[in-house]
Amino acid sequence: MALSQSLQQKLLQKLSPQQIQLMKLLQVPTANLEERIKEELEENPALEQSDEASDEFDENRDEFEGEEEYDTEGSEDEYDKIDISDYVHEGDDDIADYRLRDDNYPELDDKQVMPFKVETTLHDTLADQLGMLKLDERSSKIAEQIVGSIDDDGYLRRETASIQDDLAFRQNIDATEEEIEGLIRLIQQFDPAGVAARDLQECLLLQLERRRSVGGIAVEGAIEILTRYFDEFTKKHYDKIQRGLNIDDDQLKEIIQQIIKLSPKPGGNIGEINKAESYVLPDFFIYNNGGKLELTLNSKNAPDLRISEGYRDMLKDYDKGTKKDKRQRDAVLFIKQKIDAAKWFIDAIKQRQETLMMTMSTIMEYQHEFFLTGDETTMRPMILKDIAERTGLDISTVSRVANSKFVQTEFGTYRLKFFFSESLSTESGEEVSTREVKKILSNLVEAEHKRKPLSDERLTELLQEKGYNIARRTVAKYREQLNIPVARLRKEI
Repeated sequence: MALSQSLQQKLLQKLSPQQIQLMKLLQVPTANLEERIKEELEENPALEQSDEASDEFDENRDEFEGEEEYDTEGSEDEYDKIDISDYVHEGDDDIADYRLRDDNYPELDDKQVMPFKVETTLHDTLADQLGMLKLDERSSKIAEQIVGSIDDDGYLRRETASIQDDLAFRQNIDATEEEIEGLIRLIQQFDPAGVAARDLQECLLLQLERRRSVGGIAVEGAIEILTRYFDEFTKKHYDKIQRGLNIDDDQLKEIIQQIIKLSPKPGGNIGEINKAESYVLPDFFIYNNGGKLELTLNSKNAPDLRISEGYRDMLKDYDKGTKKDKRQRDAVLFIKQKIDAAKWFIDAIKQRQETLMMTMSTIMEYQHEFFLTGDETTMRPMILKDIAERTGLDISTVSRVANSKFVQTEFGTYRLKFFFSESLSTESGEEVSTREVKKILSNLVEAEHKRKPLSDERLTELLQEKGYNIARRTVAKYREQLNIPVARLRKEI
């Protein structure tokens, strides 16, 4: 049996706590930065924030060149001169824990904390209506189980047999399917109309049934279409429906008007369970000052942070003292750790500002024409690598900034990743942004005759006539990315 030995060399890069700190802060949008700073202030008494509001950070300002902004002048020398080497060994086994752990900087939660709306939910509304019925205890428990199985959109997607099992195991109730179905039909009479339906067809029919007495012939026709020709209706095979019902274009149009008034998600308008209302707070502002673009960073990104004067004084007092027992040594080590952590955080905030401004400034220069005109067709092809090379930043750093930051312009507020797109060649060999092609594709669909919408083949021909070398499958992909349905489903009466 032969034994073999091999020598492998691996290059491992270990991020320092400061680098980890910066990466995490880059992910934090402006809307959440204040809360992140508040957490750090609560955890570290050596860190302080001025009550005075700082001015909006401008890329041309030079305050960040010195330490004055954070009021740390002289602080580094004062406490770094203090010799506590007698009490802290420099061996690997005795390095202070705070230098090895990242406890002060917990991982950013991917689920950003956003404000919640306070309102009555769909299940609250249904429970209130259920409470008005005179049901015995058994029926009441079965009905509650049914209501609890209704999803946020208002649908009862759980099978009757499954509800039957739930009642048996959780409530110790042996209910029949007929008993459950009877209560489902009762709950389907609740508001909003269409609630407790098992599928879209039943949902729409439940809503139409309530209009039957006042809707006339059009509602009757809508019920017949959804009952007999639901599949044809969803696929917009209107010719087949007209032949089957023997109706003309005007009658069909009137019937369809009744159907499109219905809600496909009856529960969607009553409350939002566990859904936060999103508020976009721009991280950057771009102004057009007489043809010259000016970039500023949201002032919330420039907090006035400094190291506590009291903590620096405690180190000075220790250095001046002659008697230094173990209790004092432990205290001064704790103080120095906290000041180190405060310095790291201040420096990370500063680097965050500089990284944000550097990235956004480069994007603004790259897409200069768009920020002047707002015309998407003027956007240049741009990938993460382009910005990384110009800024000297790592691609992953640019990605962190692009995915979580917003810029406000005179044409609207955009996420930074909006400005990134691949390239496509024209007949002349010129490279253009795929976003430009998507904009033209969108314009072609908007301008099409709705009775005869353009097929993917025709859209491809029109784009090729404009000089864009593009395949039909690519047109189909871009159309899907723009959430534009196929031609058959865009057809209107």
